[in-house]
Amino acid sequence: MSADFDRAIRDAFGDGRVRRNAPLAPLTTFRVGGPADWLIDLHGAAELREAIALARHAGVAVTVLGGGSNVLVSDTGVRGLVDRVHGGDVAATDPQHVRADGGVTINGLVRWTIYRGISGLEAWAGTPGTVGGAIHGNAHFRGRLIGELIESVTLASRTGMIDEAPAAALEFGYDYSRLHRTGEIVVAAVFRVGAGDPAALRAVARESLAFRKRTQPLESASAGCIFQNPDAARDRVPEGIPASAGALVDRAGLKGARSGQAMVSTTHANFIVNHGGASARDIRALIERCKRGVRDRFGVELREEIVYLGDIQDGDASH
Repeated sequence: MSADFDRAIRDAFGDGRVRRNAPLAPLTTFRVGGPADWLIDLHGAAELREAIALARHAGVAVTVLGGGSNVLVSDTGVRGLVDRVHGGDVAATDPQHVRADGGVTINGLVRWTIYRGISGLEAWAGTPGTVGGAIHGNAHFRGRLIGELIESVTLASRTGMIDEAPAAALEFGYDYSRLHRTGEIVVAAVFRVGAGDPAALRAVARESLAFRKRTQPLESASAGCIFQNPDAARDRVPEGIPASAGALVDRAGLKGARSGQAMVSTTHANFIVNHGGASARDIRALIERCKRGVRDRFGVELREEIVYLGDIQDGDASH
């Protein structure tokens, strides 16, 4: 069956676009992980629909990869077909709305809007990943959620059906959208925008970038925040302790902790950085060590924000 699928996907997209046993580490911000059985870069709803249909007919699993942030790929890689949805188009549909393909980077979208004097997205400068990834996890920054800016989203189901959903139907929550439940893939999204002065918009973008540089280890390979911030009441965060995953990891004495070449960032304890040569196993071991440390010290159960791709092992958390 794998030989039949290989022929079918190459016939549909061409030998030059289909990569076999393709390394995934260079396509992630963690720079970690093994190969995909098949990897293809896709553009637009029609190609996404066709790739999903071919894989479904052959019984081949499909995994979607966007900008490669917020994910940890297994050292053994990902079985089946990895659809890399990266790049695409942006257009103003009217003065109040901008439509962006799911593979467009958030940074690219921000630059596009600022250049044209379109306001609403400038504070998201420096956000890693793509439009699709940001919507999947309802990306957050300084108390704001990307879902607050969404008018509607065009989605591809796991059967290849294309549908448009209003923001109210996406079940947006903290680090959550219905895509977690349904496995749907973002084809495009419509954002609510307004008019603004490009110079003023650039100033806001520069301030956001400066804030990130002050508070995040942008110079190192990482996936972004590892854990969700806890809810102070629901998770019973002790009085006097900030309801912040980074603060809890720090106060548990784990800032700077290491597992192989993976380390809890000394800049922000909710980041794990790859100092070169870290494995997914190293990173997972460090994640489990942080969870255990915070649980033992404060009685708070941290929940991961990152997405695991492939078979991730816990590793030896005794490092």
